[in-house]
Amino acid sequence: MSTTTTTIETISKPNIGVYTNPEHKLWIEDSTPNLDSLKKSKGEDLPEGWITVAIKSTGICGSDIHFWHAGAIGPMIVENNHILGHESAGVVLATHPSVTHLQPGDRVAIEPGLICNSCEACLTGRYNGCEKMKFLSTPPIDGLLRRYVNHPAIWCHKIGDMSYENGALLEPLSVALAGMERSGVALGDSVLICGAGPIGLITLLCCQAAGACPIVITDLDEGRLKKAAELCPRAKTYQINTSLQAPEAAAEIIQAANGIKPAIALECTGVESSVSTAIHSVKFGGKVFVIGVGKPNMTLPFMRLSTQEIDLQFQYRYCNTWPRAIRLVSDGVIDMRQLVTHRFDIEDAVKAFETSGDVKSGAIKVMIQSEVDT
Repeated sequence: MSTTTTTIETISKPNIGVYTNPEHKLWIEDSTPNLDSLKKSKGEDLPEGWITVAIKSTGICGSDIHFWHAGAIGPMIVENNHILGHESAGVVLATHPSVTHLQPGDRVAIEPGLICNSCEACLTGRYNGCEKMKFLSTPPIDGLLRRYVNHPAIWCHKIGDMSYENGALLEPLSVALAGMERSGVALGDSVLICGAGPIGLITLLCCQAAGACPIVITDLDEGRLKKAAELCPRAKTYQINTSLQAPEAAAEIIQAANGIKPAIALECTGVESSVSTAIHSVKFGGKVFVIGVGKPNMTLPFMRLSTQEIDLQFQYRYCNTWPRAIRLVSDGVIDMRQLVTHRFDIEDAVKAFETSGDVKSGAIKVMIQSEVDT
């Protein structure tokens, strides 16, 4: 059975990708799969179970900026020319004959992790801990910031008539949903959210939908706190004063919540001082759940954790979240459209990254769009 389609035959724009390297350069260059192979593809040329996707929308993640600026996140180091991007959605162009649940023209959101399906983490359903994980955009695995990619169909989630932009935002929503599930936020819980970046703001939307109250969200940036108040008017905002020590900042956070200590703090920055403030904020028997990514080693208030029986818990990416994320967006429970502050064509990706990495730009979520003539 052939999977050749008319859309394949009309592709004329070359495949390009957004690259960085160990010298912290950022540029656009030809990428794979190349235009000639795409034009000749008959579907059966793909690996079994794989499809070709034309990427339409990709969000810039903080990790993309970090790999560009710092060249590494912990042990994950940019050692060669490397393609960025892992928050993407697009349209199916071709499928291998073994793929029956997707066909050319379907809109899909791409889950960027490729797993082994044989280690304990995979076999027990916590595949984000796969021992042989290949996560696109994490070195040395190239990312999704391209016009076209080949990807396993099982990790391409059908999104119906959802916009490509919303489809791309399902990835950061998945991060927030994993935090919500594992932290156990429930109706009526008092919650502190540390950080009003994209993950913090999406976590705010999730806490609002879950019925958490009161909610306090913190950040250094007044503009981001203003956005938080727009997204969730009943949330209390607190601008971090860097001259205060963690116990002092915690006291002011509790005051902002009318004296109610958080049962759960969702820490979305990974910054040592913010984690410490969260620990000093939560009530006896509370929980500090760290979603953010931080430096390899930290000094934290151990005795505060001990004497207050505070649970300190961590998160690494996500698993089994995409179907839920699709339902939440499709039914209008979670609306992330206000998070997008800037949009650029893929040809202007360097400017997009400069905007995303500039704290003075007011950027929250910067999206890169790719129009392909299909």
